[in-house]
Amino acid sequence: MSAKLPRHRTGDDHLDTRLVELLDEVGATDDRDQLFEILASAVLLAGDGAQRLDLKITNAALKEMRAAFHMFAPYRDVPKVTIFGSARTRPDDPLYTQTHDLAAALAEQGWMVVTGAGPGIMAAGTEGAGREQAIGVLIRLPFEGGANAFIVGDDKLIEMKYFFTRKLMLIKESAAFVALPGGFGTLDETFELLTLVQTGKAEPVPIVLLDTPRGSYWEGWQRFVDGEVAGHEMISRNDFALYRITDTVDDAVGEIETFYRNFHSLRYVGDRLVLRLRAAPARAELARLSEEFADIVDGRIERSGPFPPEVAGKDHLDLPRLAMRFDRHGFGRLRSLIDALNRLPSAPAGPSPPPTAAEAERIVEQERVNRDI
Repeated sequence: MSAKLPRHRTGDDHLDTRLVELLDEVGATDDRDQLFEILASAVLLAGDGAQRLDLKITNAALKEMRAAFHMFAPYRDVPKVTIFGSARTRPDDPLYTQTHDLAAALAEQGWMVVTGAGPGIMAAGTEGAGREQAIGVLIRLPFEGGANAFIVGDDKLIEMKYFFTRKLMLIKESAAFVALPGGFGTLDETFELLTLVQTGKAEPVPIVLLDTPRGSYWEGWQRFVDGEVAGHEMISRNDFALYRITDTVDDAVGEIETFYRNFHSLRYVGDRLVLRLRAAPARAELARLSEEFADIVDGRIERSGPFPPEVAGKDHLDLPRLAMRFDRHGFGRLRSLIDALNRLPSAPAGPSPPPTAAEAERIVEQERVNRDI
């Protein structure tokens, strides 16, 4: 029996057997390997002599994540966009109106809007989306009065103690992101999101930095990033393709919708990156793209059918595919490749819905299975 258990165990065969029996007793049938390892980690903590503070952090984080997963679960088949921004923005500020109008426009297109559920920009996003299409992930702070009036008491609201668990939930479920001007918290969320996409820890997604007309916040931010960060070669200027700065709601919505015009999703199969599309490019188009993006692709970009791991997982088998040997480093250039695919004459004429959180998780899980094989 022990040979069938995950590699991460307690180290005690008797305890491992009891954990298996516990899973049997609670009726766990799916993903037992993950549940077993969670239980094993708790047992190992008990034997580590961990300090009480360490245990409190672990306990609170696990409870918060479990509660958040449960809250998001009924809406996993609905595309979501997360809006970041200052809690201090007043209702009479043009930024408030800009956020309200953005959220309303996205909700009209079928998106749910995820915010931090507090005041300011978060309240504007919630109000604009409307209670039925708003989700709130609130941080517990001593100087804020809790959730804003537009979502307080809603079943789609969760409160969290830790910023790191909150950021996980603000990012994990969404297929698009918009950041409005804000303080340290907004910058932290925006930089973490950019870091995840720049390093390939998260899939490419549309990231919009939205200001008001004649606003200077993101232009000033760009000058700093350009002059100090890219200027000292701490990032590549190709990484500027990971986001779009604009001052109009129409451009922000257009950036999000255009990203999913042709691109659907990606996954790795062995040493190949596979891009799933809505429409297959023509051979001449692929030849031009192979030449243009030769700096990040070893060889040519080629049309492909589903690979065996995709077939085994029934992973969007109806979609056309491109396969390439990507260097797994130039993610800014990969975003530029996705943009180029969306602009091709062969691409669909209008926007398409993005993959939902449920689809995205299935893609990630199938990639994990492929790596294990």
